[in-house]
Amino acid sequence: GSVILRLQIGNTQKTNIIEKGISTVMIEPQYKAAIKKYFSDVKFDLVLYSTPPITLVSAIEYVKKRDGAKSYLLLKDIFPQNAADIGMMTTTGVKGMLYRRFRAKEKRLYAISDRIGCMSPANVEYVIKHNPEVNPAIVEVCPNSVEPEDRSVSPEAAREIRRKYGIPEDKRVFVYGGNLGKPQGIPFLIECLRRCASSDDAYFLIVGSGTEYGMLEEYAKEAEAEAARMGKHCNFRLMKFLPKEDYDAMVGACDVGMIFLDHRFTIPNFPSRLLSYTQAKLPVLAVTDPNTDIGKVVIDGGFGWWCESNDSEAFAGLVHEALQLHESELTAMGERGFSYMAEHYDIADAARTVLATFGKE
Repeated sequence: GSVILRLQIGNTQKTNIIEKGISTVMIEPQYKAAIKKYFSDVKFDLVLYSTPPITLVSAIEYVKKRDGAKSYLLLKDIFPQNAADIGMMTTTGVKGMLYRRFRAKEKRLYAISDRIGCMSPANVEYVIKHNPEVNPAIVEVCPNSVEPEDRSVSPEAAREIRRKYGIPEDKRVFVYGGNLGKPQGIPFLIECLRRCASSDDAYFLIVGSGTEYGMLEEYAKEAEAEAARMGKHCNFRLMKFLPKEDYDAMVGACDVGMIFLDHRFTIPNFPSRLLSYTQAKLPVLAVTDPNTDIGKVVIDGGFGWWCESNDSEAFAGLVHEALQLHESELTAMGERGFSYMAEHYDIADAARTVLATFGKE
């Protein structure tokens, strides 16, 4: 069995940078105190933790020392560099103090980890290159993973779902689902939508929430008004987050899944929505900075397209390419995506990778 201890902590998500910073720093003593209080008689064999947050160092150290436990870091985000890349944190001067403090924490986190599992080969390279004190032998690929279950939707069900949400049945639907924040480069996403606004065959559906949602809301009003002026239907729809089951079904009723990342990133992000798209057997259109290898994965796996997230013309070109494909070709791409996911992102493989830390299966 498992025991879950829930701690009440400060607000670390969808809030301002000051509150987020204070709450993140406070997590460490709160965790350590809770472990001492509630798990004084439990001996841990393995401490498994992910980033963010990176501020769990002393709690991890405490359990390692007390119980002789092994430690495994699931490195999801390379923080604080990801925040610095998109201007949420400064690296120099007085304002850089927070960055330097977090960078020192990050290095300590690597130092206390017996193994570091990264999201992709590019992340492995990045960690080794920028942290020469880390032994390269302990850094490996252990990406976000899922149960490889088929979440695709039959053509009949897809029509029904589209009718339910008022999504056109005769158009090719490009969907983006997830966080709508700074990392996604929303101004560029809007530029892409604007460039494709006159397409009669494509329909863009954005579903999610986040700090930049309001910016998309403004564009939605503008797009509606412009379409009305031209006597046409708007080919863009913005929706707030849906319950997971409804969201999964709706994604399955679409044709192409989109991934967006801000062009300024120097660290290789690897968004997990790749998994939900491939489970739904959707081809993937990745629009990212050149440092992530998610575009390479999509192209090498033969299940999608990639362009840089500073070139809306290239985006429009890829949309046009996807529109030219016969439905059977899209289906075949979606099937290849599903196979790729089952082969590379199966949760059972990730578990084996982590357990190999002990030299046992």
